[in-house]
Amino acid sequence: MDFKDYYATLGLDKNATTADIKRAYRKLARKHHPDLNPGDKTAEARFKEINEANEVLGDPEKRKKYDELGANWRQYEQAEREGRTPPQGWGGGPGPGGATYRTMTPEEAEAMFGGEDPFSDFFHAFFGGGFTGARPGSAPPRRPARGRDVEHPVDLTLEEAFTGTSRRLRLSREGHPERTVEVRIPAGIADGARVRAAGEGGDAGAGGSRGDLYLTIRIQPDARFERRGQDLHAHVPVPVTTAVLGGEVSVRALGGSTLRLKIPPLTQGGRVFRLRGHGMPAVGKSTARGDLYAVVDVQIPSDLSEEARQHYEALRRLDTTAEDAAS
Repeated sequence: MDFKDYYATLGLDKNATTADIKRAYRKLARKHHPDLNPGDKTAEARFKEINEANEVLGDPEKRKKYDELGANWRQYEQAEREGRTPPQGWGGGPGPGGATYRTMTPEEAEAMFGGEDPFSDFFHAFFGGGFTGARPGSAPPRRPARGRDVEHPVDLTLEEAFTGTSRRLRLSREGHPERTVEVRIPAGIADGARVRAAGEGGDAGAGGSRGDLYLTIRIQPDARFERRGQDLHAHVPVPVTTAVLGGEVSVRALGGSTLRLKIPPLTQGGRVFRLRGHGMPAVGKSTARGDLYAVVDVQIPSDLSEEARQHYEALRRLDTTAEDAAS
């Protein structure tokens, strides 16, 4: 069992004040919260570590007990390895002054992690039963059975991924009436991401908790835009006269807005213009957006009126005259 450096987890030193701990926890919890990182297992694991560190360092008595452990951890580790009882006061049960430590309640854990234990083996070994504050020598609490997780693919348009949407799913289980679940899908969701609906999966039977429902996102190809991370790329038709003489063209963006793009004179086909902040939003951060890259697609007329043909003929004569003068 490895020693957990809770100070390092929160990016603090041992002289950190209560305000420092609270500030560091809030900053890191916002960054790694599972609701802001749907389907990101790394962020979920990091959030659990941050939650555990705050659970210990944010409680003055737990912090005192943890600080007293210090260099004596190897002594505790050796006692555990040899099957001996660790020194008094280590493990679960009452702390200094007879206080009983409280961590996260089962209801809180169920809401956040769908029944998964949010604490490490180190925490349980040092502070006891976690959910129940088990006394030294007592058997660890037996976790109720949990139903299986259910995967369900969901197809979205790029527009829906841009704005965010929801899906109502009808779930049927053998021996149970059909039920309807509505799951909110955040704006900016990526292809292949998973959105969790806690407690909406399979049943575990009497006394157990349901598993989770995971929606696996499949974003369908879009005829106008290609998504690359948070950035969007689109081909923008530009009349040949505008490409030569300069002007403005309209660019339709996701979300229904229309942008005006200034085209400099003598713009070549394939030139790319960057429209800042008109790409995909970041999940949980509606103001943080990627960019839209507009690729110029010069449009050659498919038909000419007689007057237009005469003008193009005149242009060709000018080009021929310029070539003769240069040779």
